Amino acid sequence: MTKLFFIVFTIILNSIFFVGYSNPNMKNITPNQFEGNDTQRIQLAINEAAGTTGKVVIPAHNSNGSGVWLLDSAVLLPSNITVILDNCTVQLSDKSRDNMFRSDNVGIGITDPKWNQNIKIVGVGSVVLKGAINPRATGDAFRTLTQDPEKTRAEGIFRISYGSDAGVKDTKQKGDWRNIMILMAYVNGFELSNVKVENSHSWGISFERVSNAVIENIRIYNPEVINTGKKEVKVFNKDGINLRHGCKNFKISNVSGINGDDLIALSSLDVEPNYHSNGDINSYQVTTTQWRGLMDDTEYIIISNCSTNYTGVAIRASDDAGIHHVYINGVITAERPDIPAPYGGSPYTLLVGGKGYGKKSEPNKIHNIFATNLIGDGKNLILIQTPLHNSAFTNGLYSGKAESAITFDTNEEECTKITYTNLIKLK
Repeated sequence: MTKLFFIVFTIILNSIFFVGYSNPNMKNITPNQFEGNDTQRIQLAINEAAGTTGKVVIPAHNSNGSGVWLLDSAVLLPSNITVILDNCTVQLSDKSRDNMFRSDNVGIGITDPKWNQNIKIVGVGSVVLKGAINPRATGDAFRTLTQDPEKTRAEGIFRISYGSDAGVKDTKQKGDWRNIMILMAYVNGFELSNVKVENSHSWGISFERVSNAVIENIRIYNPEVINTGKKEVKVFNKDGINLRHGCKNFKISNVSGINGDDLIALSSLDVEPNYHSNGDINSYQVTTTQWRGLMDDTEYIIISNCSTNYTGVAIRASDDAGIHHVYINGVITAERPDIPAPYGGSPYTLLVGGKGYGKKSEPNKIHNIFATNLIGDGKNLILIQTPLHNSAFTNGLYSGKAESAITFDTNEEECTKITYTNLIKLK
């Protein structure tokens, strides 16, 4: 018995010693330990970490001497991975026509995506995620590429956006979900913190069917006009953060931005019959755009401490799709004289509804929207364009041109159990 006890004790002691000795001293896995171009080295580091430490550090120093990590295609993130961005700059190359980071469970032709879990992208110090200098494609899936947006719009063609691929033979001539900088779908447990998103090719950060996420300390520089090195051109539909179908349990805080579109947009749309399937390259989403029931409602979202030069928070649903239990505290929209906002100024600080996205939202599909501490100087402070139920708006300061701080661009009789207090229109 004594001998058996000694053997078991020795095994346990050695195990404790080994674990205690190895883990604290295990070297960080970084792309500098691998060969290839920057995309390959980062992906190899992530693949290595996926089976060992679960953590990759992308440092400020790139061993190739460039001072920047330049990506030709998306870095694919598996479950249970943490990417530490340590005072670094990561940029899409002019060769890239892809996301910067994407969960590895979705992509072209993946028709039955499985759930990933526990993905983190954590910025340390000064971290910048940049679009290409001269992007091959920009805008959403409905926009045709052009190398001269101003000329094309003057010719009466408006659903366009800049792309160096415009007119190139055998090359896709419209945008798609690859123009999104960070794209996560079917992920349970995601964190993104302390990064600056600069000149994304369309939406900066987008989520589809993601649950339990924390997004904080995000700086966005997404003006409508970019400089390609040769000329200034316009890039359209440049939202900051998008929550699409089925996003649940989000905490979004401390987001500031210069935007070419919504700072934060919550969208639960059911636009039949124009559905796209999972993995469709012609879509603005990498997963299906069909609303399939309550699992595709967007719900339990907390948004706080946000500011922008253009539109603030947009909540859009159509037909039977739902958005509910959204809590907003502190959104400021303020004109910036140094960077003119698109379309003559911000249409709203908070939008509930949205038109032009399929059938009108059915009653009681958008409900329990609670917003407080809103400040704006645009065309509206709070704009209601859809039936709304059981919601409250308090503490608003508005200095724009609308007659009051809350505007109903819908039949008010369809809005039930709505309260609004202390919404002040400044003279």
